[in-house]
Amino acid sequence: MISAVDIYKKYQAQTFPYPSLLEVEKAEGSYIFDTNNKRYLDFIAGVSATSIGHSNQEVIEAVKSQIDKYTHVMVYGEYVQKPQYKLAKLLSDNLPNSLSTTYFTNSGTEAIEGAMKLAKRINGRSEIIYFKDSYHGSTQGSLSVMGNEFYKAKYRPLLPNCKQIEFNNTSSLNNISKKTSAVIVETIQGASGFKVANDNFLIELEKKCKEFDVLIIMDEIQTCFGRTGKLFGFENTSIIPDILCIAKGMGGGFPIGAFISSWDNMNKLTFNPKLGHITTFGGHPVNCAASYATLKYILKNEIIEVINKKENLFRKLLVHHKIKSITGKGLMLSIDLNDEDEANKLVEKCMQDGLLLFFFLFNNSSVRISPPLTISFNEIEKGCNIILKNLN
Repeated sequence: MISAVDIYKKYQAQTFPYPSLLEVEKAEGSYIFDTNNKRYLDFIAGVSATSIGHSNQEVIEAVKSQIDKYTHVMVYGEYVQKPQYKLAKLLSDNLPNSLSTTYFTNSGTEAIEGAMKLAKRINGRSEIIYFKDSYHGSTQGSLSVMGNEFYKAKYRPLLPNCKQIEFNNTSSLNNISKKTSAVIVETIQGASGFKVANDNFLIELEKKCKEFDVLIIMDEIQTCFGRTGKLFGFENTSIIPDILCIAKGMGGGFPIGAFISSWDNMNKLTFNPKLGHITTFGGHPVNCAASYATLKYILKNEIIEVINKKENLFRKLLVHHKIKSITGKGLMLSIDLNDEDEANKLVEKCMQDGLLLFFFLFNNSSVRISPPLTISFNEIEKGCNIILKNLN
């Protein structure tokens, strides 16, 4: 009899030669269960996506309620749908006035695509500046502003007029000019080992962008909805982006993204030509209902208020001679080890012991920690003990 793994390998397109092949049966809270009912403590959260734990009951009830009413009824932007406008209003209520209007997408990479198009419509320029080791997605436009040539080379030619500069290097900001439409930046680089943008760098970035009327696109696809100890990562800094991109954790386990700007900016996508960005399933009512329930849950349950305490516990417990450093912020942390072999062995051994860890796309010697924001202090201690055991 053919196994589930064999069917998976034969009929489902793969992204990697050696997937972990965990056969999932169910998931609850901070745990994933395999088909043998083995329980795994989840320190990945679907790569920062399952923000308030697996199978959160308030999200599930919101989804069930919406499914009972309607699912997809029309392409984005034609009909007035309550799940969409309720979520858009709640986002606006929790953002600065200049970030008042939201365009919902299916994913983070689509949000980046929309933001890049919007920037060009706002100022009529074409150059997009991005940073070394940045990651913004893998579609043609977002791949064009990926800061790693190895992952881009086989897909060239990509978009023209995209220029890479150094992250956290203020002198590199001199590349910004009157030709530049936008600079796209992460407050924490998500693929390179959670490198945090330093305050002075962001201040100088904002100054240079204001000098030439250049837009700042902030990629908060991983940092949004509380992961860094603030509802949005830019709130840890002194700058406010012109365009904000969010996804992953905003869905509570459902696929949704968004790019957000002022009403005047967003309105430029509605004329000359109209339908400046089009999506069939973007803003799907079921996914918007899930996102609304997720945001309400975070806001009312003081999830964000204890993120820094949880980060501090990780840093206090994870002390070992093989750990060179711990980078990142909030519940977006990277264990930096000596080499790729150490990282691979740690992930493999921890999985055997019931703890799920993951890698970074551009950093082979580091291991990701990005659990659900709802993880308990006891679960953090349990997971850290497994990590320390397997580093010995």
